[in-house]
Amino acid sequence: MENIIAKKSLGQNFLKSKTALLKMIEAGEINNEDTVLEVGPGKGVLTEKLLEKAKKVIAVEKDDRLISFLQEKFATEISAGKLQIIHDDILNFDLKRNLTPALSLTNEREKRYKIIANIPYYITGQFLRQFLETDNQPERIVVMVQKEIAQRIIANNPTKAGEKKESLLSMSVKAFGTPKMIMKVDKENFSPAPKVDSAILLISGISKGFFTDNQITEKDFFATIHAGFAHKRKILASNLKSVFPGVDWAERMEKAGLNIKVRAEDLSLVDWMKLISIVI
Repeated sequence: MENIIAKKSLGQNFLKSKTALLKMIEAGEINNEDTVLEVGPGKGVLTEKLLEKAKKVIAVEKDDRLISFLQEKFATEISAGKLQIIHDDILNFDLKRNLTPALSLTNEREKRYKIIANIPYYITGQFLRQFLETDNQPERIVVMVQKEIAQRIIANNPTKAGEKKESLLSMSVKAFGTPKMIMKVDKENFSPAPKVDSAILLISGISKGFFTDNQITEKDFFATIHAGFAHKRKILASNLKSVFPGVDWAERMEKAGLNIKVRAEDLSLVDWMKLISIVI
């Protein structure tokens, strides 16, 4: 079973860098009180390291070929209740049914969990939305993503030519937490090697405080930024007319301290907060 070949249809690329594995553990700040949801355990190389640190690991694997392999490899840990392996597609994962029973209902600290993920890159956006928008948010997320996606997510008012500007994805992540690129991981560190380099992305400080503190609903926020980024070449005011027809954008944007000709990619999270607060 060690010779399991990665399935292209599942977007599998098995990580073989010990340095990257240790950096993921370090970024997760895993301790012996933590419940960790590991997504895409593959052959269990990261699972081994997590079991050394965490109180409990819940590993979700879609590939049915790997389930029996993991069950055999970690039979002792499974028997001891330290590891639970779930055969499921993470995008269909029932968080309440599969994770809540492992968390304490009386200890506030133990209601939280952490996510360590080696997911197929094509589901990155959907995966992040799923766990950032849920009512039972993780404490932090450490995920392997394409390097370009990590750079796009951490973009912040670029000052140099070629640097990434804000995007719908970066704003969606920053509304819930603080993203940071931990390290670049060259494509040669995977088997098989993907076509692009990767990066370890950390999202910490996850909460819904941005919405509650500023009295903005998630529905209004996402409706506005989706409209704002709908046509990247158009100025923001033109895009927003589709959501708020009849609004005097020259007046509203001036009140928010924004240039009427600004584009969505030029706004920070604070700018969006000011603008939405004025309009809603």
